[in-house]
Amino acid sequence: MARGWIGGSLTGGSLAGGSAWLIYGATFAVLLFVMAPLLVILALSVSNTQFASFPPHGFTLAWYGKVLSDPDFQSSAELSIGLALAATVAALALGVPAAFVLTRTALRGRALLQGLLLSPLVFPTLITGLALLQFFAWLHMQDAMVNLFLGHALVTLPYVVRAVGVSLLLVDPSLEEAAWTLGASRWRGFWRVTMPQIAPGVAAGALFAFMVSLDNYPVSMWLSDARAVPLPLLLFNDMASLFDPSIAAMASLMILVGAAAVIVLERLVGLRRAMGV
Repeated sequence: MARGWIGGSLTGGSLAGGSAWLIYGATFAVLLFVMAPLLVILALSVSNTQFASFPPHGFTLAWYGKVLSDPDFQSSAELSIGLALAATVAALALGVPAAFVLTRTALRGRALLQGLLLSPLVFPTLITGLALLQFFAWLHMQDAMVNLFLGHALVTLPYVVRAVGVSLLLVDPSLEEAAWTLGASRWRGFWRVTMPQIAPGVAAGALFAFMVSLDNYPVSMWLSDARAVPLPLLLFNDMASLFDPSIAAMASLMILVGAAAVIVLERLVGLRRAMGV
């Protein structure tokens, strides 16, 4: 009875009055607070003035045309998207097996291994980038593209490990063992039985890895050079010299890429499943 009363209250019983409006109002206020900076950037990007100002004056999409036709933006966008995709693939290739080892085996030193894999989440990214710069300099690694790839793969790996690890904890290992007894190999049992169940976690980890790499500034700042300039660095450099609506348009395009990635994830597996809700 108590459980039914609680369920009823949450679906319109006691929350049908003022309490419901209070919760809805608080939720809307939080969403507005989170989204307000993004909305300001989007508004600045369509301002029909030579300098960024808020509230915007007029409406124009000319700044988007200017940004999309800019060779520097095209080069940086191609670099950032390619780098984010490569780092995501590397994080998945390393993170899925690592999550499997951490959750399914009794490996000695497992806690230490987990701490090492998740350490980029603990240390400030700026310090991580500086440490990587010193390490690559000690190894005489002067290829900025290789250094950026390794740095981005390192900082995105923990997101895959955590997302896939949580999904694996929700999977019953006896289902995979049953597949083995029916003649399936370990690889086939994992791919046909376990993988479909952890697919939302893999998708969520891939999304987080892609977005962290695409928006990463601290690591890119330390490891890039004049020939390899990711989008966050280009955005910062342009903003330091002249802040016009084209800067807001460039930032808006990055926001739209992130929104598109979320929409794709929702279409493929659903956000609630991907986040383990």
